[in-house]
Amino acid sequence: MSAYHIAMSKILFVTSEIYPLIKTGGLADVSASLPRALQKLGAEVRIVMPAYHDALLKTTSRTSISRFNLEGNKVSIIESRLASSEVKIWLIDYPQYFERPGNPYLSQEGIQWTDNAHRFSFFAKAVVEIAMGRVGLGWTPNIVHCNDWQSGLAPALLSFEIRPPATVFTIHNLAYQGLFGYSVFKQLNLPPQFWHYKALEFHNQVSFIKGGLVYADRCNTVSPTYAQEIQSSEFGFGLESLLTYRKDRLNGILNGIDTETWNPKTDKYIPQNFNSTTLPTKVANKSALQQELNLPRSTNDPLLASIGRLVPQKGIDLLFEALPQLVKMPLQIVFLGSGEKKYERSLSNWARKYPKRICFRQGYDETLSHRIEAGADIFLMPSLFEPCGLNQMYSQRYGTVPIVRRVGGLADTVIDTNKKTIASGKATGIIFELPTGNALLHAVSQAVKLYQNKKYWEQIQLAGMQRDFSWRKSAKQYSKIYELALEDAVRKIRFKSKFINAQTAAHTKTKSGYR
Repeated sequence: MSAYHIAMSKILFVTSEIYPLIKTGGLADVSASLPRALQKLGAEVRIVMPAYHDALLKTTSRTSISRFNLEGNKVSIIESRLASSEVKIWLIDYPQYFERPGNPYLSQEGIQWTDNAHRFSFFAKAVVEIAMGRVGLGWTPNIVHCNDWQSGLAPALLSFEIRPPATVFTIHNLAYQGLFGYSVFKQLNLPPQFWHYKALEFHNQVSFIKGGLVYADRCNTVSPTYAQEIQSSEFGFGLESLLTYRKDRLNGILNGIDTETWNPKTDKYIPQNFNSTTLPTKVANKSALQQELNLPRSTNDPLLASIGRLVPQKGIDLLFEALPQLVKMPLQIVFLGSGEKKYERSLSNWARKYPKRICFRQGYDETLSHRIEAGADIFLMPSLFEPCGLNQMYSQRYGTVPIVRRVGGLADTVIDTNKKTIASGKATGIIFELPTGNALLHAVSQAVKLYQNKKYWEQIQLAGMQRDFSWRKSAKQYSKIYELALEDAVRKIRFKSKFINAQTAAHTKTKSGYR
């Protein structure tokens, strides 16, 4: 272990969303909980994010702490605090790009904002100014931790600085890469060297995510299995060769969850609090949920749940394949989510056709998601790929048995139910392999059968509730990644200094020769 320690770290955590200010997926949850965990380890953390319209509305207190010019534009930094912590949030206030209500990436019609490349290129440039101490804050980080494509340009731009901080880049979902055409690249005022296949060019497009993958000192994904998967053609989305090339700088660190917010013993959103010693009282949450959703109140039939984005990645097509048979089984299903319009319409039709079996709530509702996790018996997560996933961990904590496909973080966090794991008392869920409706249907049938065996079912519930999904272990792993990144950054700076000194010496010699 080197002399470096997490308590010496000044970390600038760069993200495009933070719960509860703005949320479209798991990145927002991680951006809220990981900085808290790092701060508890002794690090000094600042979170930086765009000052979206909705985020500003949700800040309880805010102060303008800096004004600076960026490419001829006046930019402000607004300071707030992360809920239930001392972690400061710095919001990049530039209304032309960020003063838009609703989804941070999409219009109300569900279409990508046409200027997203400009918006997040501008954001990355603002991050560089903060990281290099050029905005008058009196604080500079020694580590810049970027997340997903929206902040991918920051490590690339920092590579042009003489003595930049160390950079870490986390891949939360490789499917979203921030790809834009050459005509857009020319408008962004980026270094022309970036237009190269060894830099940001990717099949005649500029790839924001490559900024992190190519230039960051260290990269990681949000689960060990996903770190291996993305080095294959099946999961690499065309970047598998680059990721394999950088595998000595690529790690998988499993996401944790906020165990204070997601705690059935203290959860303020659920009707009946419970824990592993009072598990039988969980049924009161099921009855209340059935009543809320206008489903027949029944304890004999299992209540299944699905929460998430309605997109192919989440295995929604597998669910539609299985639904004709699922509605014939003794069970109920609740869906909560939004996404592609065709899926929303189809789920609405199924719910109208089978009102006693299916309920669909469109959109995202944080409080309802807590009540669903507490009230459901089974959670469905049949993802085609899943970098980590959080709901399967929430589910186990709430005694709700997950059914998942063996991919990514799902494989890392759920222990399959079989004779061996039942006998050892370690089983926490049901895992299936093939991405087919029949495979999912078979897994549900297995779960329904297990549900009737109260002894085994309760054993599986309790095993899941006893798992430790907190951030403690993962935050310490990030600490190690930061240490390695700092060592890499120091080596780069030394090499760069030698190169500059050599150039200066050569230039001086040449000038002397002309005299």
